[in-house]
Amino acid sequence: MKISNILKVAVVAIPLFMTSCHSHKQAVKDVAQPVVSPEALEQAAFLEKVNDNSSKPQFVTSKLKFSIEYGPQQVSLTGNLRMKRDDVIQMQLMAFGFVEAGRLEFTKDYVLIIDRINKQFLKAPYNYVDFLRNSGINFYTLQALFWNELFMPGRQKVDKTALEKYSANMDAEDVVISLDEGKMNYSWLANNQSGRIKMANISYRDQLKGNTQLNWDYTEFSKMGSTMFPSNMGVTLTAPETEVKLGIRLNYLKNESDWETRTKVSDKYREVTVDQILRRFMAL
Repeated sequence: MKISNILKVAVVAIPLFMTSCHSHKQAVKDVAQPVVSPEALEQAAFLEKVNDNSSKPQFVTSKLKFSIEYGPQQVSLTGNLRMKRDDVIQMQLMAFGFVEAGRLEFTKDYVLIIDRINKQFLKAPYNYVDFLRNSGINFYTLQALFWNELFMPGRQKVDKTALEKYSANMDAEDVVISLDEGKMNYSWLANNQSGRIKMANISYRDQLKGNTQLNWDYTEFSKMGSTMFPSNMGVTLTAPETEVKLGIRLNYLKNESDWETRTKVSDKYREVTVDQILRRFMAL
């Protein structure tokens, strides 16, 4: 497969894959308090466990291996992943194992896609992409998916107050956590005992254009300091008439901080629009 085709699949798959606590003081002591059922208390305690169970290293760096399935084509890529919490996610795509062919950079403000083969780039805010804009997905959503965390559209983090909007079905060994907002449905599958997330799902319902679904599975975790970090993930994007599967395997997880968190684009590169760069990458 041509390098531009490989880059296209990765670029299309990955982006589509991607508050304060209020304290209430009792004003009148003799006012009757609402009765909270044991089931509701159990759900609240479990949601707090899941939310507190996330890995929070400041830096995560790793060798990266992709396995991409797009229609009848299957491709393996190598690369590097660098992440700084609450700041940036960088992914390098390597050709022949040592030449950088492309780069994806996600910050809080924009998505940067660099095509080094064709010397072009795209730099755009998240609301330039329809699916990201409609679903409220931003940098913090993508970060939560890589970090194995709960997320809420439009929020930097999920606090105790936000947890009240989630529901949890505690009737099985694996607990289903759900959040509905308009056309969007967000769900997670978490282990009942450990509270560790095993799967995240984002569904966007559109009666005119069809439904789009992103499924993010966590199959392996590796020790990283005092926590366990997801090291083997499977991502499936299902859109009308299209399905892309991406395997993400992290090897040699480290906490290296000596790297540039922002990529400077060469003056020799040509800036293109969203439609232009996607049309180029989608030309199979």
